[in-house]
Amino acid sequence: MKISPELKSRMHELNDSLAKFPDENPNPVMRLSNQGVLLYANRASEPLLNSWNQHLGGKLKGKVLSRLFEATSEHRLRYADFSCGDRVFTVAFAPVANSGYLNVYALDTTEKNQAEQALQNALEEVKQLKNRLQQENWYLQDEIKQEVGFDAIIGNSKIQLDLLRKLEQVARTDTTVLITGETGTGKELLARAIHASSQRHDLPLIKVNCATLPANLIESELFGHEKGAFTGAVSRKIGRFELADKGTLFLDEIGDLPLELQAKLLRVLQERELERLGGNQTIQINVRVIAATNRNLSKCIASGEFREDLFYRLNVFPLESPPLRARKQDIAALAEHFLQKYSVKIGKHINSINQKVLARLQVYNWPGNVRELENIIERAIILSEGNTLQLDEAFDLNIQSLHPNQKTLREVEQEMIQSALEDCQWKIEGDTGAATRLAMAPSTLRERIKKYNLHKSLAPMAIN
Repeated sequence: MKISPELKSRMHELNDSLAKFPDENPNPVMRLSNQGVLLYANRASEPLLNSWNQHLGGKLKGKVLSRLFEATSEHRLRYADFSCGDRVFTVAFAPVANSGYLNVYALDTTEKNQAEQALQNALEEVKQLKNRLQQENWYLQDEIKQEVGFDAIIGNSKIQLDLLRKLEQVARTDTTVLITGETGTGKELLARAIHASSQRHDLPLIKVNCATLPANLIESELFGHEKGAFTGAVSRKIGRFELADKGTLFLDEIGDLPLELQAKLLRVLQERELERLGGNQTIQINVRVIAATNRNLSKCIASGEFREDLFYRLNVFPLESPPLRARKQDIAALAEHFLQKYSVKIGKHINSINQKVLARLQVYNWPGNVRELENIIERAIILSEGNTLQLDEAFDLNIQSLHPNQKTLREVEQEMIQSALEDCQWKIEGDTGAATRLAMAPSTLRERIKKYNLHKSLAPMAIN
């Protein structure tokens, strides 16, 4: 077969092109002996060879040599990533059957790795958001069961109205609030009312009870932890501070916070940033803090149980939740509220509280405060027959044992009527009259005024 000169020329050109193909390849192509000697490398391999500190005819070392030996010993393709400046190359070591060498191919996978890392970061962020949303959902489910707002705070005594006035003033700000008061006075209710009336009310109020959490878990609960931070930390946990970001954090029983954690809390309050347990990333937070305690923090400071600098950081706007014995005028309204609440819950129709029962409630000094009153009313509803509230005998025994020299019921009733008349400016009838407040008929009230010979404090009484 005769081949034309033109065809011969074209075949020579094609042969030259094929021979030059590795050199023209934009990706690194190399050949290595099974002992690790570099036999061939195209021009695109130069950056990799420089990073390996390798030249033609030299023997490889380090990670490159170990991957080569893995490929030859296992007689299969092996891959490894190598950094070259700001680029990343994925290198394939391919043994050639029945030969003493390997072909090496490399591909610049910088963008691919960056895309995979971005995807991994996005998935991690989604996981964190899902975790946060799950925890926030738990808190929100708990929140919707709670009464919030100033309308949930019952009482019209002077001390209670003064407290409400302060609550309204501070609620509009982001100022840190410290609520003190005896157990059962409603400190958490005050915190919820402040949050509900603040600019942060659209986000949840996150609560931490510093007295009930084990000391070894409080730090993790407050600040969160990274996976592997301690035994049992199988995943990242978002702390209460992060959950409360842009919202409000309620630190209940702050006086029981362990001393070693008080310094860390102080730093977070001062710097407005934190690090998760076991982590090194600084996280900025924007949290309004409300703290509460039934302990005397001044005594705790003197005994070395509480940091003075933390006290001043928390005590920016102090509020004292008064004990029930200091606002006995509110007992009637509170008792009526609990009567309606638990009558529906228990399924009994008890419409009102008569004066004898109310007088007995007024006699008691309520060491357990509003919480104790709530429990007494609930128990009385359960034990009562018919539609009349009846206090059990144990309650009278409590009165006698705690206050053997307590005032008589007559004296208590007299004081109740006198106080109601003074508060209503001696108006008897109508919605704002003393009879309505005392839940008695106006004619009955007039009889009691005459019976007890009651008068205005500074002037003779004028009965309307």
